[in-house]
Amino acid sequence: MRSEPPVPGPSADPARLLALYDLRLRREARPDGPGCRIERTGAVVRQTGPAHAWNGVLWSGLDARTADAAIAGQIAHYRALGLPFEWKLYGHDEPADLGERLRAAGFVPEEPETLLVAEASALPAEVPLPPGVVLREATGEEGVRQVVEVHERAFGTDGGPLRLALLDALAASPRTVTAVVALADGVPVGAARLELHPGTGFAGLWGGGIVAEWRGRGLYRALVAHRARLAAARGHHLLHVDALPTSRPILQRLGFTALTTTTPHRYG
Repeated sequence: MRSEPPVPGPSADPARLLALYDLRLRREARPDGPGCRIERTGAVVRQTGPAHAWNGVLWSGLDARTADAAIAGQIAHYRALGLPFEWKLYGHDEPADLGERLRAAGFVPEEPETLLVAEASALPAEVPLPPGVVLREATGEEGVRQVVEVHERAFGTDGGPLRLALLDALAASPRTVTAVVALADGVPVGAARLELHPGTGFAGLWGGGIVAEWRGRGLYRALVAHRARLAAARGHHLLHVDALPTSRPILQRLGFTALTTTTPHRYG
């Protein structure tokens, strides 16, 4: 059994945190849902799973000599399965022109995000909720429906794949995946997910979304604080987030440290 890694203190060198993140969550990645598998081929670590799951490249150790062939190999792999996929490119990945090579091969970059990390215990213990708002754990069909409703209203994207993936995860590993919905007088107005990575010390904060008319009232911060408490109580002391520009300032004010950028590159 993998031993729990030591938890760096609040003043830890960001380079040390990034190295730990790369090792535990990228190079030693584990499947994140039922039917998914982690595959290591050459200097690439990828996940392959059902169409509604996340499919893509998690880590690569490439150079100018090997990059183009590795890119072509991943395209061939997912194309043979009929799956669109993502190459999760980090700002410190090599070679330095890997993003250009991906784009030349037909990948489409999305908006850059910032990888942020924080100690759960260093974040605010609680953020007051607006009057009439409660947080509830989504454990069944109705709770998942509410999470997906928020996702679609907050981000304007189809929540169908999220619904399937969340139902799968809650059925297969309810101890490592938690979905939380914020209800205002019974109406879902915010939602977020917590994903624990056993044996790594890390927990991921995902999908934090607030419907437009409820933004600016502290709900996003309350959802972060709530999930931080859950993670710490379950022995996961480091939180990581891929933050868009809209949420990065909020998270940094709460105590998160920026480690690098990550830009999803999608194919197919």
